[in-house]
Amino acid sequence: MKFENTEIATLANGCFWCTEAVFNRVEGVYKVVSGYTGGHIKNPPYREVCQGRTGHAEGIQIHFNPSVVSFDVLLEIFFATHDPTTLNRQGYDVGTQYRSAIFYHSEEQRQKAMDFIALLEQEKVFSSKIVTEVTPLDTFYIAEEDHKDYYERNKEQSYCQFVIDPKINKLKTHYSDKLKEKTI
Repeated sequence: MKFENTEIATLANGCFWCTEAVFNRVEGVYKVVSGYTGGHIKNPPYREVCQGRTGHAEGIQIHFNPSVVSFDVLLEIFFATHDPTTLNRQGYDVGTQYRSAIFYHSEEQRQKAMDFIALLEQEKVFSSKIVTEVTPLDTFYIAEEDHKDYYERNKEQSYCQFVIDPKINKLKTHYSDKLKEKTI
């Protein structure tokens, strides 16, 4: 499905099951695709990525309408729903595949990301230094089909309840005005 006035943002902030579930709820987001980026081999399989052998991050591509939700708002949600101060780690998920990263598509996205990080540092929003990498997007490999809508299909699993649910609840609490009607 193709939408008018669509841009793409590519972000990584831990497990892509989590980030997909968060951003799928944001108004103006048409599609979220889980995948792998930032690594050194072609067509990496999930098993190899999870073992940290490929250098890829688990990431998502967000297809969004910037007249409904800006890249700035996506950045705000990105930083609010993960810990950008832990190198190669999000909670119990450890390894370079879980790093915090923004893979920019344009110079404008790069500059906005750098400016936002500088603002967060200046305002001392986090007690430790932000380690989020900001690098140009090279290639994005779409994850295997069984990762698509993982949270929606597996809400009863303990990982979803203990790791993803708190992120969804934080989103609902702090960004209720940015959510799609059906997800409120």
